[in-house]
Amino acid sequence: MFLGDISCDKIINILYTMVVNMNSITLKSGLLLLLIISSFINAQAVKVKEHSEGWKPFVADDVLPPLIGFKGESESYIQPASNPWQTFSEKSGLTATPNYQQTMQYTKRLLKSDNRLQLVTLGTSPQGRDIVMLVASKDGAKDAVSLTKNNKPTLLIQAGIHSGEIDGKDAGLMLLRDIVHGGKGHYLDSVNILFVPILNVDGHERISEFNRVNQRGPGNMGWRTNSLNLNLNRDYSKLETIELRAVIEAINQWQPSLYYDVHVTDGEDYQYDITYGYNVPYGESPNIAAWLDSYLKPTVNKALKDKGHLGGPLTFGIDSKEFSKGIVGWSASPRFSNGYGDYRNLPTVLVENHSLKPYKQRVLGTYVLLESTLQILTQHGKGLIEATNKDKSRRPSEIVVAWDVNFDKPQKMDFYGMDYEKKNDKLTGLDFIAWKGKAKLYEQLPVFVMNKVKQKVAVPQFYWIPEQYHTVIERLKSHGILMTQLEENKTKNVIQLISQDHKLSDNTFESRQMVDSKFISKLKRMEIEEGTYQVATDQELGRLAVALLDPRAPDSFFAWGYFNSMFQRTEYIESYAMIPMAKLLFERQPNLLKEYEKLKETNKAFAADQKQQFEWIYRHSPFYDEQYLKYPVVMSEQ
Repeated sequence: MFLGDISCDKIINILYTMVVNMNSITLKSGLLLLLIISSFINAQAVKVKEHSEGWKPFVADDVLPPLIGFKGESESYIQPASNPWQTFSEKSGLTATPNYQQTMQYTKRLLKSDNRLQLVTLGTSPQGRDIVMLVASKDGAKDAVSLTKNNKPTLLIQAGIHSGEIDGKDAGLMLLRDIVHGGKGHYLDSVNILFVPILNVDGHERISEFNRVNQRGPGNMGWRTNSLNLNLNRDYSKLETIELRAVIEAINQWQPSLYYDVHVTDGEDYQYDITYGYNVPYGESPNIAAWLDSYLKPTVNKALKDKGHLGGPLTFGIDSKEFSKGIVGWSASPRFSNGYGDYRNLPTVLVENHSLKPYKQRVLGTYVLLESTLQILTQHGKGLIEATNKDKSRRPSEIVVAWDVNFDKPQKMDFYGMDYEKKNDKLTGLDFIAWKGKAKLYEQLPVFVMNKVKQKVAVPQFYWIPEQYHTVIERLKSHGILMTQLEENKTKNVIQLISQDHKLSDNTFESRQMVDSKFISKLKRMEIEEGTYQVATDQELGRLAVALLDPRAPDSFFAWGYFNSMFQRTEYIESYAMIPMAKLLFERQPNLLKEYEKLKETNKAFAADQKQQFEWIYRHSPFYDEQYLKYPVVMSEQ
């Protein structure tokens, strides 16, 4: 960047030369002058670029659809400057959010002001920041054992898994402030609260006004991924990140009754400002889903409406260029919070506030959502715990590990959307959707639900994991899945899955090279060696174990590439050894020779390709690698 004809770097270098030539008495003053002037120059960088290149910062209204104005009773929750407990975000009129240090300062102030609040550290981020959780309970429980003893339902509120989507942090701080200093302490008579204000603490500090073009505020939002560029909301199954392992460990220890994972959407325009969803009754937690349908959804939606907001379903359009075609009723896999909760029978709600609504509206709507949930748990929390226990006690013989969208039988709903038109931009020549900022009711909009079975698998009694797969074993332990280690060799009848037509992904995804494969299964007698880990499916997390260990599941450790070494061959045979060996092989196994000759007669491609023939003979020899293409985790019924 340039200031006139002199670069900023040159100016700083000139100033630096002047300072180092000063005597020791004036050196400190000179250094201070250098810092002040260089800071001023850097602060002018954007203005210089604007002047020299015709560039200026965007604001949301420059690129986003027109707004429908918001006016709701929830605005009464905003505290004025006269309140000593006014939050940082409230000081800005709910247009900005505090950074990590400011958030921690306010959190610790709250903590010191009331002994009903405790602060625990869940872990340390890759960049060395503490990941903290506030614990709110009537008796000021300091640990998980004390909290669970009070036999109250516990709400876990998690904000900032995507730190640009930070609504939950500011809404949660406002709510906790009102519980301890605003006359709402009665909620702790019936409910415990766990609050993670920022999960992705490193991404939270990658602050910019340019982090999310499709989102209206806050003006200083953080980044989506963590400092290793990993998306935490794709990590619930593999637990590769420190942050997610910290969350799951907290879930295992503190045993929440209901888990809110608070996000902000991408995608279409519509009237709803607070959307949310969970896996529905045909999944692995049917009793939980029924409770959420019966108690949570109607109560939350009414509370939102009463306060000037509109609650609705998670919205994913079938066609980004033609919204009227309908939306998808999503069934998440275990890489996502709501899919993970379904398989481990943890009531989990994915909250997706509408990105096109102003930050103030979204934060206030989140406050209403959280407060109404405390009211629901006060009245019906025991019913949720009973529903959860019913789901945990289920032991199905088969489970569905992958779902497809059912396009044959769509459901219908009246959807409160926005009007739009399809246009072509003359400048770029590109087609696009122009949302008009006008409310439109889509009567009986099709909803295509993901309830079509794509992959169903049998639930074995045991999985057997060779002890050398340390990472997989440790991740299973992190999930809370119980296992034992063999102290002596055992011979078992097992089912082994053998890969057929596997395909490795062309590109890495979340630092992994994923793999997809078909399998054939073989029943065999096998000696299972001492040190092998035995995972029983007859446990509370048995269905989660299946979703992680059956390689046909889309978020299994196999699918994420943790067993890709099974596709690598390490021994080969040369032709000078192959031909003598083939003669001996066919002499001793005449039926094998007949099979080989028949294959050449009936398969033209095989008959014309000596490489295939060579490989076929080698594969049927005793020298072939017996482990090649065999999934090393085997299953058994006893």
